[in-house]
This record gives sequence, C-alpha cells and structure tokens, in this order.
Amino acid sequence: MIIKNNFEISLDKFINFALYDKKKGYYMQKNPFGQKGDFITAPIISRMFSEMIAIWILGFWENLGNPRKINLVELGAGNGEMMKILLETFKKFPVFFDSCNILIHEKSLKLKKIQKYKLDKNKIIWISDLKKIKKFPTIFIANEFFDAIAIKQFIKKKNLWFERYVNFKNKKEPFFVEKSFNMKKFEKKIGYNISKEQKFIECSLVGINYLKKITKIIKKNSGGLLIIDYGYIEKKMKNTLKSISNHKHNNVLENIGKSDITHNINFCLFKKIIDQLGGLENLISTQGSFLVKLGIKDRAEIISKNKSFSEKADIYFRLKKLIDKKEMGSLFKVMFIKKKGNKFKLGFN
Repeated sequence: MIIKNNFEISLDKFINFALYDKKKGYYMQKNPFGQKGDFITAPIISRMFSEMIAIWILGFWENLGNPRKINLVELGAGNGEMMKILLETFKKFPVFFDSCNILIHEKSLKLKKIQKYKLDKNKIIWISDLKKIKKFPTIFIANEFFDAIAIKQFIKKKNLWFERYVNFKNKKEPFFVEKSFNMKKFEKKIGYNISKEQKFIECSLVGINYLKKITKIIKKNSGGLLIIDYGYIEKKMKNTLKSISNHKHNNVLENIGKSDITHNINFCLFKKIIDQLGGLENLISTQGSFLVKLGIKDRAEIISKNKSFSEKADIYFRLKKLIDKKEMGSLFKVMFIKKKGNKFKLGFN
C-alpha cells in the first residue's frame, strides 16, 4: 500500500499497514523484543514462564488421554524464546515429544527467520494457514497474539454509530476522522449483537475469525486454546489503542511502521463469542494466579538453590514481574477454551 496525500483509510486497515506491510510494516522490518527492542514479553523476562506453560501443556495432553498423535500450535511465536524453552522441557518427556507435531503460525517473515535460526527446524513446521493442521487433537497457545491483530473502533453519538478512520490529507500529518456507519448491517455480518449496552466499540474482525477457526478445529478434533494477553473483563468496552516505541508510549499516528500498535483484549467479548459458538466452555484467571497455581514459586526456590545472593535476587525480581499485581500479574489475563464436559482445570481451580 502506498500512503499519499488526500488518502483515507479505516483504522484496522491503517494498523494492518503499519504493522504488516511487506516493505514498511513494523513486524516485517525489525525484532521488537528485548531490552534493545521496544517491549519485553514474559518468556524473555524469565524462562520459568515458559516452563510453567510446558507443564500445563503436558498436563492437558494427559487429560486428553495421552494421544499418540497431537498438534501443538503456537500462534505468533515472537523471537522464538518460549518455543525454545518448551522444546527443552519436552525433550525430558520423550513419549510426549515423539507424539507431538509442533507448528508455529507466524505472519512476520522477519520473525520467522529469527525463529528458524533459534529453533530446531527439523522438529517444527511453520504454517501460514490453520487449514494445514493435521486432524489430531490440537493445543493452541497464544501468548500476546491477539493484541497484535488490527482493530476497528466505533463511536456512538446521538443514537448514530460512526467508524474511526485515519485521514492523510497531508501524508506527513495524519489525523483521526469519524464516518457514519451501519451498525445493524455489521452485526448481521458478524452474527453477534456487539453494540448492546455500548457507546464505544473496539473489536477485531480478524481476531474473531481466528477464534471461530480455532474453536471449529477444537470441536472437531478435540484440544483447546490457551490465551495469555493483557486485557480486561468488564462488559463496557473502552478505547485501549496505544503505540509503544523504545519501551515508552508513542503517538499512534507518529513513527508509522517504526513503533508497535496494540490494544487490550476485552475478554468479556471473547467469552460471549465463545458462548455463542456453542459446544465450548472457558475458564479465566489472572496471569499471576495461573502461574502460582502451576507452581512457579516452587520452581523459583528449586533453581535459586546454591546460587549467589545476586543470582537469587535476579530470579525473584523476574518472578515478581510475572506474578505481582502491580506488574504483569493482574494486567495479563489467561483464558482457556475447551470442549464442554472436559474437566481439565490445571492453573484455574
């Protein structure tokens, strides 16, 4: 896409351009992770995070009856750090490791190269289309995946709905504009009354489609989806659109293609969509509670034995960032979507 003067584009298309344009997109040009990047994710903070996810996956595999063939799909693997630790852990459980088809669904060619350099290319299959997943029970892991998908925004004024657009009257000084919108037609298209009791709507059509595709696979072949992302559970939607550059907030309409654009997940909306699809149930918790129930504090004690004071301090500093309510502990939520009747509750009970 070429941005020029007197150009207007809906917010979701603008975000998609800014993040995923083949030549200028943020995720297509750089590795945004780590101290030298723009933000840090849980797997980079501490390997304990990924170890807990590995334990959860192994527990769920056992719950499914230790199937001889199972798919594990990571949605958006970032710099590959979580998958690296998952593989190291799974190798200690050879029956599972040999049973598991491991797949990564990654849109960014830049990140895919980083992942292939870091990970065992012989064990992992990279896929662009979820239809290529074999018909075995499938466990999907989505850590900070849905927040990186483009969103639409709608504003209600005097009982009329308007959609947010970005206007490039002058391509160097873009600004937001609002255009009248047929909400009833939109709701018919998505099959969901999203505007009920709302004055502001923030949602991702692509994200909803991912949910539909994944849950269809789960219902057909068994398995589940674990979502870990920052978000909120209140019914009332709010404007959470933000841009991050060099670990600081940035104007969404500045540094286009050079900064991340993200949003907080409305888990209440996800829950309603899942309930409407039928045949599924979901559990939700905070990241802090989930990791503690999986035993991350015990793991910290084990790995800190015989360490120096500074090494112990570093382990517990990282643990605090993952589970403390003032850090990632409460801001990040964990949602588990599974078939109705499945009793697995590890990390949630």
